[in-house]
Amino acid sequence: MEIGLPMLSATNILNGEIIFDKIRLIDPLKFEGEYKRANVEPNDVLLTIVGTIGRSTVVPLNIEKFTLQRSVALIKPLGVNPKYLSFTLRSPNIQKIFDANSKGTAQKGIYLGTLKKIEIPFPPLPEQRAIVARIEELLSELDHSIANLKSAQAKLEIYRQAVLKKAFEGGFTEQWRKSQVNLISQEDLHTSIMKGRSSFLERQVLEWESDFSLWKVNGEKGDRPKKPRPLTVPDPPSPDHEVRKWDLPRSWVWTQLGTICFVTKLAGFEYTDYVKYDTEGDLPVLKAENVGLSGFRKTEFSKVKTGSVKMLTRSQLFGGELLIVFVGAGTGNVAMVPLNQKYFLGPNIGMARPYLKLNSRYIELFFQSAKGKNLMMAAVKAVAQPSLSMATIRQAPIALPSLEEQTQIVQEIESRLSVADKLADTIQFNLLKSESLRQSILKQAFEGKLLTEAELEACRREVDWEPAEKLLERIKSEKTKAKKS
Repeated sequence: MEIGLPMLSATNILNGEIIFDKIRLIDPLKFEGEYKRANVEPNDVLLTIVGTIGRSTVVPLNIEKFTLQRSVALIKPLGVNPKYLSFTLRSPNIQKIFDANSKGTAQKGIYLGTLKKIEIPFPPLPEQRAIVARIEELLSELDHSIANLKSAQAKLEIYRQAVLKKAFEGGFTEQWRKSQVNLISQEDLHTSIMKGRSSFLERQVLEWESDFSLWKVNGEKGDRPKKPRPLTVPDPPSPDHEVRKWDLPRSWVWTQLGTICFVTKLAGFEYTDYVKYDTEGDLPVLKAENVGLSGFRKTEFSKVKTGSVKMLTRSQLFGGELLIVFVGAGTGNVAMVPLNQKYFLGPNIGMARPYLKLNSRYIELFFQSAKGKNLMMAAVKAVAQPSLSMATIRQAPIALPSLEEQTQIVQEIESRLSVADKLADTIQFNLLKSESLRQSILKQAFEGKLLTEAELEACRREVDWEPAEKLLERIKSEKTKAKKS
């Protein structure tokens, strides 16, 4: 067990609170020596000044003893309500000043000298207290609404996963299978998969033969066309894969993603040597950010010119391919490339292109289900940076029915999830809107628009009310006396 006193950094200040998580502990002797200047006391105000600038909080009364790293400024309020000051520093107007005055390239920061010169609105003390009380009231209501929205969001995800679970266990198409006269057998389905692989390779060979003949006719100018390699056979499922499988209907088979799809990625040297982003490019580049938990996400795409990457044929996307994030926070997320649009495969993302006629939406939904993703992630090691290799992606098992049943299952899922997805979009919109409302509350507060005239009159009747100018003069006088002593 580590022993020492906590030293907080900017990452420990979040949403107006101090988060004692992943903190650095320092020797108590150093704490009383070189770090004593940053000894923090209750009602001090903390402000992040490196990295994400402008997160602020007030040190509570019952807090344990700690000190600060240089990424956090320590402010000792004098003649100003600590909570009022903390809310002011988080207001949109002050945040804009932070943005305009931050310096640095790799990591932005703001100098203490600059920080000291920032002007803040300064009302009398009773008004400060009233503004704080009103802000806390409104933010409490807002936080309650946000909690309700997140609860509804979680329930929708539970429903979504329940639908996907039943679908990929064959529950929604049980009656459909009973109504089929010539339902395909497992043996025939396996045979059709292998025939699909063979036909894919045969087409590649025919294309190569045509390109090679043309190259010969043209006097062997340019690069010699490369003969297609045999299709990769995935490694057998691991014991971890096997224990995560489930019982399937008799007409379904367990196969692997690498058996039914060509799986690849953009090689590092290809990216370095050929991929040059160009604002005038005609080909959007897909990256990991375009693959979310629930499918494809549009972003501001980087672009390349088709001519500059035409030799990278494996990375040309025509719609219907599957994208798989293989490194980082979204590892294991799967999305289908939208149809009727050409794209280019960017870095840190894998691609799976079906060898045979399959419903790509079926594959996408399968690996978005909790059980399907569990199979994809079976080979991921428990490390700080999770990752999949192309080999482990190919190895992932998938429960596969006939093409007709795949289409039927997709229809059954989408008929149930269409309303839920619209509701999820509405919830997400309102969550984003709530953050705008939070900023609006702070903006109004420090533009003098939050308190009514009756509330302001009540403040003027407080015992300690005095004009802000007089209060400021008194603060300056006390600071002068403190310096002399």
